[in-house]
Amino acid sequence: MAPALQVVLVDSPAQMALAHEIRRRVFIEEQHVPEEIELDEDDRHAVHALAILDGKAVGCGRFVAHGAGEVKIGRMAVFQELRGSGIGRRILEFLMKEARQRGFENVVLHAQLTAEGFYLKQGFQPDGEVFEEAGIKHRAMQRKL
Repeated sequence: MAPALQVVLVDSPAQMALAHEIRRRVFIEEQHVPEEIELDEDDRHAVHALAILDGKAVGCGRFVAHGAGEVKIGRMAVFQELRGSGIGRRILEFLMKEARQRGFENVVLHAQLTAEGFYLKQGFQPDGEVFEEAGIKHRAMQRKL
């Protein structure tokens, strides 16, 4: 039987703690992003999603309103051993659907260069030059919802 993956809106402090643990493991421990950059003020008003595989939280993402009719997706994280399994795509699709249902028309994000191909496959277009954020090379990308 195939593993059961579901993506849900974070709606409790316990679920938020699970998302923070995933982000801590991926961004702070694995990628060495400083904690004070990773855990930011946007968490308080962002819409967060949590991927749950067979009852265990394995990935997360969020979006924040970013100007008129636009959201910025970020903090997309999946445990390293599960990358490439479609979990990130499911989180991204869930966040875009949620943003569309809330009336947003456009999505932007800052893709790590190592993930740029992933976002291109999901219909995102590069927007500008490569830049550094938290010591990691990124490119802004955008897509209509």
